[in-house]
Amino acid sequence: MKRKLLITGAAGRIGNVIYQGLKEDGRYEVSGADIQADDRQEILELDITDDARLAELTQNVDTVLHFSSIKDEEDFLGKVLPGNVSGAYKLFEAAVQNGVKRIVFASSNHATGFYKTDEKPDPLDPYRPDSFYGLSKCYIELLGRLYADQGKISSFNIRIGNFPGDDRPHSERAGHIWISERDMLQLVICCIEADERMPYLNLYGTSANSDNYYNIDYLEALIGYKPLDDGTELLEQAKAAGWKVRQDETAYQGGQKL
Repeated sequence: MKRKLLITGAAGRIGNVIYQGLKEDGRYEVSGADIQADDRQEILELDITDDARLAELTQNVDTVLHFSSIKDEEDFLGKVLPGNVSGAYKLFEAAVQNGVKRIVFASSNHATGFYKTDEKPDPLDPYRPDSFYGLSKCYIELLGRLYADQGKISSFNIRIGNFPGDDRPHSERAGHIWISERDMLQLVICCIEADERMPYLNLYGTSANSDNYYNIDYLEALIGYKPLDDGTELLEQAKAAGWKVRQDETAYQGGQKL
């Protein structure tokens, strides 16, 4: 029997790559949901704050891939808080009630964006969010920590770096944290397939960038992730070819000019 997956944010830039890639993989029964339905892509309608709809869509699901997100940093109380924080709480509650085994959450490098570029934070180092958006990601990671420690569900958090959705990074900062489409899909599959006895994991989601802000080498032994691409190398090739590369690196990993 195929493992049943539910992807929230399945119409989004990252979520759609994962949604289509997992369907093409063939090993899974995949359902996708987003704020608006898309009949052509078989994406279902989901308001992440709708308890009844969440309870319906998480029935008989093995793993939830939570990729929906509100990025409006200007209205934390009106948009970010209900869309990200309250929505995640309701999703975890529905998942637990329906016996979902694991939630894989699309967190962000902005959860630790106030570390400086000459530091190399470990995934278990203190949070250093660089925005209200990053702060909401920290909350959801901790929400997963609570549910995992209570023995209710396994929770994995991927702090995604730069994902432009094409073939290369486009700026100096992006070269340090870039992840390709095929590496993003591979990493998600590794999280889905990871040992069921692993209750909780924070990790940085990047390709094998030579000048990476983060150490990801241990992930191959831990969950089998072996990235195939190198953003640093591709950035140098872009420069050599005369392509435009933004000079946006600052003192902080999150790119905040403070």
